[in-house]
This record gives sequence, structure tokens and C-alpha cells, in this order.
Amino acid sequence: MIVFKYIFWVLYRIWFYILVALPILIMFPLLLISILKESWYPLFFKLARIWSKTILIGMGFAYQIEREQTPEKNKSYMFIANHTSMVDIMLMLVSVKRPFVFVGKKELTKIPLFGFFYKRTCILVDRSSPKSRQAVFLRAQRRLKSGVSICIFPEGGVPEENIMLDEFKDGAFRLAINHQIPIVPLTFADNKKRFSYTFFSGGPGKMRVKIHEFLSTKGLTIKETKVLNDKARDIILKQLQAFNK
Repeated sequence: MIVFKYIFWVLYRIWFYILVALPILIMFPLLLISILKESWYPLFFKLARIWSKTILIGMGFAYQIEREQTPEKNKSYMFIANHTSMVDIMLMLVSVKRPFVFVGKKELTKIPLFGFFYKRTCILVDRSSPKSRQAVFLRAQRRLKSGVSICIFPEGGVPEENIMLDEFKDGAFRLAINHQIPIVPLTFADNKKRFSYTFFSGGPGKMRVKIHEFLSTKGLTIKETKVLNDKARDIILKQLQAFNK
């Protein structure tokens, strides 16, 4: 019985990478066109959402999204969520319909096919370089001015399996305050259970998402970054605890 479980997990992981690559290959010409101009990013975003849905459905994940508030058209936001799985990116793309740009780690550019488009559409950060972190602020500022939102996983990486929610970095909150845009906290309840970074684990099932009421940054200053950080983290932590009861 245990042998069959391990065989399933190996095949399940292989199937995931097939699902990641196949839609990219099929949509490659359109994807290539969509990244030629920054103003065409909304087209790329639509294609990315199709890619995400294909992966989640193909993996047997039944996502359920509960919304306390819905983003308005032609308005920018800072989307944040807890980070536990390789499918967090896909679930974020499915959960949010309005175009946003990921701020993500540079290392993901090494993934074949995916990395090619990731490098050209996301804001990359080398967390070991202060200069790189400064460049993130400048690029994010430009994208926000074009009307696109930003998405950051504020834990700064995937925490150890035994940690429910790591401490949040301040970057997302400083950016939101600087540009006076609302913070949109999302809680991903089941991603660690469904498809964590532990190789021999996971399986099909439900993926619950809670989009919380937005946190206003209107009138806030950089001095209040930590207060906003703690408030957002507290919302997500309490929801994770509620989901796990």
C-alpha cells in the first residue's frame, strides 16, 4: 500500500510539470506577442489565468473562493497571501481577475519555459542584494502608474512545514503606503496539504481561498508600516487557524 502511495506521488509530480509546460507550448505564439509591449500585459494576464485554471483543474484541485470585497475596475491594489506551495501562483491568478504583476524571486527564471515568461513579466528581486530591492520599488512604481496592481508574498519565501505563517517583510506595505493603494489580504487554506514542497505528499481535493476586506492606506505614513504589516498578518493567521479547526 505504501509503495503505491509513493508511485502515485512521483507520477503526480511529473503530471504537474507536464501541465505547467503543455499550455505554454500550445499558447506560445500568443504569449510571445503579449509580452512584446508592456501595454499588452492585460492580454498576457488573461492567458496566464487560462494557464492557471488548466493546471489547477488538471491536478484535481477544486478551488473555492470566498470574497468579502471585490476590487474595482481601473484601480490599483497590493495583493498579499500566505506562501506554502508551488501552486500559490496559479491560485492567486485564478482568485484575482484584475491584472496584477508578481514581485518574485529571481531563482524562478531558471525553470524551463515558465522562466522565460516569468523573467519578462514579473518584477524580479534578488533578496541578497539591497540594490535589487531598491530596483523593485522603482519598477513597481512604474507598473502602478500604468494602472496595474502588484502581488507580493510577504513572507519572503516558503516557511518550514511546521510553521503556519512566517513573519512578514515590510516591502509590500511600504509600497502600498507610498502609493496610497489598498492592501488586499488573501488566505490560502489548503495549498500545503494539496501540493507542498515536500516531494512525497499531496493529492487532489479542495482549495479554499478567502479574500478579506481591504486594508486602507489612505493617510498612512511610512512610520505606520509595521502596524499595517501586523494587522494584515493577524488577519491571515486568524483565518488559517479558523480553517484548521
